[in-house]
Amino acid sequence: MTCPEEAQDPMQAMHSFTPSPENSREFRDALGRFGTGITVVTAASGEGPVGMTVNSFSSVSLDPPLVLWSPAKSSRRFAHFQAAEHFAIHVLSHRQEQICHGFSRSAYAFDKLDWVRNEQGVPLIEGCLSRFECRRRATYEGGDHMIVVGEVMRASTTDGAPLLFYRGSLGEFLRRD
Repeated sequence: MTCPEEAQDPMQAMHSFTPSPENSREFRDALGRFGTGITVVTAASGEGPVGMTVNSFSSVSLDPPLVLWSPAKSSRRFAHFQAAEHFAIHVLSHRQEQICHGFSRSAYAFDKLDWVRNEQGVPLIEGCLSRFECRRRATYEGGDHMIVVGEVMRASTTDGAPLLFYRGSLGEFLRRD
């Protein structure tokens, strides 16, 4: 598998550094070389439905079905998600870039979306590639983030292409046949 930005010389030396507060941008850039999908995590709060764009999502276990995500403690939305016993993780399709941008700017970007509430009151966004309705199983300290492990109570899927994030940009998956 090749990447359009792959070095021509396979023996090219990699740039190494020790991550520190002084070079946090460089560390972020290194992390950005790992392509990820884009999700929106939603929950019910005392102020109404809330959501945030997240790319720190991963599967943990098939039995029991567990997933994780990691909200930043510095986020204005952190308290809502820290308190939420239930939440939903929505894997966005390549057609949902506006949803990604909406929830990266505001917790309350539900105005122009098709969504419903589940039995626990969690907002569920329609049209995503997959959705995981979760009950919070555990939380862990993770530096400037909190690691949230959710037990998946219900999963939903549909066909389509994912919205991806790589080196600070959004894009689509190109299949190689």
